[in-house]
Amino acid sequence: MATITNLVYLIAAVLFIFGLKNLSSPKTARRGNQMAMLAMLLAIVVTLLDQRIVNFTYIIVGLIVGSAIGAVAARTVQMTAMPQMVALFNGFGGGASALVACAEYWPYTGESHLNVLATIVLSVLIGTVTFTGSLVAFAKLQGIMRGAPITFKGQQATNVVALLVILVLGGAFLMNPANATLLLLIVGIAALLGINSVIPIGGADMPVVISLLNSYSGLAAAATGFVISNNILIISGALVGASGLILTQIMCVAMNRSLANVLFGAVGTDSGAAVAAGEQKAVTRYTPEDAVMMLDNADSVIIVPGYGLAVAQAQHVLQEMAQILMDRGKTVRYAIHPVAGRMPGHMNVLLAEANVPYDLLYEMDAINDDFQNTDVVLVVGANDVINPAARYKKDSPLYGMPILNVDQARTVMIIKRSLSPGFAGEDNELFYDEKTMMLFGDAKKMLTDIVQVLKSS
Repeated sequence: MATITNLVYLIAAVLFIFGLKNLSSPKTARRGNQMAMLAMLLAIVVTLLDQRIVNFTYIIVGLIVGSAIGAVAARTVQMTAMPQMVALFNGFGGGASALVACAEYWPYTGESHLNVLATIVLSVLIGTVTFTGSLVAFAKLQGIMRGAPITFKGQQATNVVALLVILVLGGAFLMNPANATLLLLIVGIAALLGINSVIPIGGADMPVVISLLNSYSGLAAAATGFVISNNILIISGALVGASGLILTQIMCVAMNRSLANVLFGAVGTDSGAAVAAGEQKAVTRYTPEDAVMMLDNADSVIIVPGYGLAVAQAQHVLQEMAQILMDRGKTVRYAIHPVAGRMPGHMNVLLAEANVPYDLLYEMDAINDDFQNTDVVLVVGANDVINPAARYKKDSPLYGMPILNVDQARTVMIIKRSLSPGFAGEDNELFYDEKTMMLFGDAKKMLTDIVQVLKSS
């Protein structure tokens, strides 16, 4: 049986690896998910059989309840709520790892090896930090807490002290593993550390936070795998942890900021809470008819989606507009910034929901040089990722971040509710440029009006 179990684990590990590989492209992401799901199913089934679990009552109950929650979430959660759902699921993963590690310790008989006890401490630490940190991320994204950074004097020092105390308690626990109080203290301090680590992070940095917490959940699972001597849990957890760290680094590079700056820089404001100093500047309000006139005369159009598109749930009508333009012989493409939205890949998922062809989606590096030869750029709900201040304004939190070269196009049309700044709190000078057409209003309504005018023209 052990040979069969290890063979199935090997097959599951290979499927996990290929699943991750397929997730690197929108064209193959669905297949990647299916491969990973199959791998997890194989791993769970063979583990249950290998452990010779006779009574499956609780397993079946958990399966039914968990499947029901997942099915309801998949069908009812709006795209705008997807980031907080991901954050919540990351937290559940970390919490589950911590609980399994605690459950493995609780019937302690004095026979556990030092390496097992050490991994119990590690699993509890990472899992608990992931759980509470993810809950804070969820609360910020959901609007339960302030989206802006929450800071206080000595916050970083408090985190360092908390981590040192956990290490001391962990050492004491290894020397006296029969003292369960030490493990409970580690859980409590780790919970506070998770909260205090995420509250100073602003909304603009949420894509990085979500990918980092995802990595934490994987590391917690890998540590728990060592605790219970389960190879596939170690492998899958390590894969999630490593891929999460790589994705975190990609997000940091996309913003030209270090991970330390993201975690400790306290960058950002409440979304829409601040009023730009330049809001008193004069801008011309354009109409859907004006927009259609420009689109009719354009040969090439680039669409830049942002979080405002998700908020308005306007992806379907946007693709309808794009299809009308393409049917009229115009070249239409979508430019995707790596940190657009509130989680990694948010815009890709959003547009995939509207059945936008994958070959119309272009990453920033692949399309940035084309803006200067583009007739019209249509920006829907994006702000920070197109703000020219990132190029030259050294005192701006956006300074140095690679942006989409929207301002190089011949005409820029921006659909936005107001002139309020983005998450970084930086006013956008592009709003006041002579070649910019500001179309104020709800993105879905504005695009619907544009579509109606296009159909009648």
